[in-house]
Amino acid sequence: MTAAGRLERGDVGQANGASPDQIWSGVARILREELGDGPFSSYIAPSGVRQNAAGQVHVVTPTAYARDWIRRHALRRINELWAAQDGLRRRLDAKCRAEYEAENPAPPPLEAGRPVSATVASPAPVQTPQPTVAPVTDGPRAARAAGLQDRLTFDTFVPGQGNEFALAVARQVAGWTEGYFNPIFFCGPYGYGKTHLLNAIAWEAQRLKPDAKVVYLTAERFLATFVKAVQDRQTAAFKDSLRSADLLLIDDVHFIGGKTSTQEELFHTLTALLEDGRRVVLSGDRPPTALSEVEPRLRSHLAAGLTCPVEPADRTLKMAVAERKLEALAGLGLVDGKASEAVLAHMIDRTPGSIRELEGALNTLAAVAGRRLSSLSVDEVQALLAATLRTGPERRITVDEIQKTTAEYYGLKQLDLLSERRTRSIARPRQVAMYLCKHHTTRSYPDIGRRFGGRDHTTVLHGVRQIEKLITADAQIAKDVEALVRKLRG
Repeated sequence: MTAAGRLERGDVGQANGASPDQIWSGVARILREELGDGPFSSYIAPSGVRQNAAGQVHVVTPTAYARDWIRRHALRRINELWAAQDGLRRRLDAKCRAEYEAENPAPPPLEAGRPVSATVASPAPVQTPQPTVAPVTDGPRAARAAGLQDRLTFDTFVPGQGNEFALAVARQVAGWTEGYFNPIFFCGPYGYGKTHLLNAIAWEAQRLKPDAKVVYLTAERFLATFVKAVQDRQTAAFKDSLRSADLLLIDDVHFIGGKTSTQEELFHTLTALLEDGRRVVLSGDRPPTALSEVEPRLRSHLAAGLTCPVEPADRTLKMAVAERKLEALAGLGLVDGKASEAVLAHMIDRTPGSIRELEGALNTLAAVAGRRLSSLSVDEVQALLAATLRTGPERRITVDEIQKTTAEYYGLKQLDLLSERRTRSIARPRQVAMYLCKHHTTRSYPDIGRRFGGRDHTTVLHGVRQIEKLITADAQIAKDVEALVRKLRG
């Protein structure tokens, strides 16, 4: 006879006087056998039963997603098993914890002879392990344990033309402002401030709401912790540690591309948090719609809120970053003051990549020059950093050069790209050229539009986004762009 049969036939008489917790423990043991360890650990083990003042009993789950899963896949069987043990033969419904507590704000009084479960209890003999993801609680030690960096705050973030919108959105989220958009997705190339913004949001949100649960982790850490939880059979604790967060921040989401199980877990985590009204902030090197290696339904979730681009820094922003960096180094006593504007311009010209590259060059300069920084000339800086900075004349790519190279590659004339002609044989190369101008020069969308025959900036924006999509979907376009970039870089 099966375990279910033994329960249904042999335990009814004994169970009539049992408490809801005792009945639930017996039901849970059978569900574990029937469902298997995976579904049981994910949905049944973190749940329990509560009885309200009216004597109604509910299965209470930690999240709305778990509630819906139980209603679809297990509630009928739960009621069958429950009826076999409960002398009152009450029917159970499933509710998430927030839903149940909103309907029953005060703890129900104990009935004579019938103890009532006061909290959502895990059925014996299941033991709930400690969460495997450390949330931010308080103080620098807790924050560092969660992967945050002390220096990455709003106070140290340098605003500029390419990041003003993203910064405004980040401050809104950190201030716990009620917003329509959820999740928020920051996207852009490496080294231009996405990680800084996520760290700043976590620090500020925790400062403003010390009792809130703020969880920050990279996608790589999400993957590693999830794998370990599966290996250690602690998936329930892993899920609860994330799905109970008031604010979840995940950096570099593109890292999980191609990793099916991790994508599945992230999808369910996002679903649970969004259904419960929790805030989610993510970042990636491309917009969600361009993450072709991520499964469509997860992509859809990532793109359902607000996508905030963090664009490459222009010269003005890089100069401001350099000045702020030297101020910080001076505060540490590593340099004696400001470098000349000519020296900073020289370093910016020789580090055309990300902000991180510029900061690395400034760190090297501070270590090599020490307290002589303010008196150094451009030639002296070049000599000191010959191995670090690019030597020789700057290889700067211009809009004119991009137009000529693109036209030649496609067998056109440069004037064709500037003309009003909209045939596909000209429109697509024109969009490729616009894309290259945006990604390989510091020109703004309006400036690029003016240089392409006086076009509106929205036309340029559409062209750039079109090529960004095609690069992941059209192998020929991807090869064309790669070949043109090699030509432009000489």
